[in-house]
Amino acid sequence: MTKKSTSAGIPGSGVHRLGNKPVPGDPFLQFSRWFREAVRTGNPEPGAVHLSTCGKRGRPSGRMVLLKGLDPSGFVFFTNYGSRKGKEIKGNPFVALTFFWPELERQVRIEGKAKKISSAESDRYFSSRPAESRISAIVSPQSQVISGRESLRKQWKQLMEKTGGNGFTRPPVWGGYRVVPYRFEFWQGREHRLHDRIVFRKKENKWILERLAP
Repeated sequence: MTKKSTSAGIPGSGVHRLGNKPVPGDPFLQFSRWFREAVRTGNPEPGAVHLSTCGKRGRPSGRMVLLKGLDPSGFVFFTNYGSRKGKEIKGNPFVALTFFWPELERQVRIEGKAKKISSAESDRYFSSRPAESRISAIVSPQSQVISGRESLRKQWKQLMEKTGGNGFTRPPVWGGYRVVPYRFEFWQGREHRLHDRIVFRKKENKWILERLAP
């Protein structure tokens, strides 16, 4: 457990808590606990996460992506490297992720640095996708202006008929990123708007645990 002053957690406990559960000293453990609970609620997409990036002029943009991997080093998602988010990450790798599970009145905010995963990792995931999704990744020039939806559908259909959905390799422009966090915030809704906000921030390879006012 991570010890703090008594004012940071339950009065007199000296331990950070979210509800009646002590918060572990590792934010990945806390995230995994909440993610499993979100899955058990029946949420159809508990891994849906809002990704925020920032362009060269300092203007932010956001979109939903799907969490496809989680390990002690970070959060993995996949996309087209030539998309808007891919170009913005190339220019500025610092990003933010926001998970929201309304059924549990919970939000997790993560700040970190996005890095491309290895080609081998991207190849493995691409090979595991349905053929229809692999074809879509191949024919779609993501985020670029196109003449219309029909032209895209035509390319998709032609490639499917030609190959039968087999024999595809991952296009070099498509792959994964791992967001390596340096800050987590766990938000739990409470009555009277006295919400819980627990923050982990990285300092010299150690996680500092603090409570914020709602």
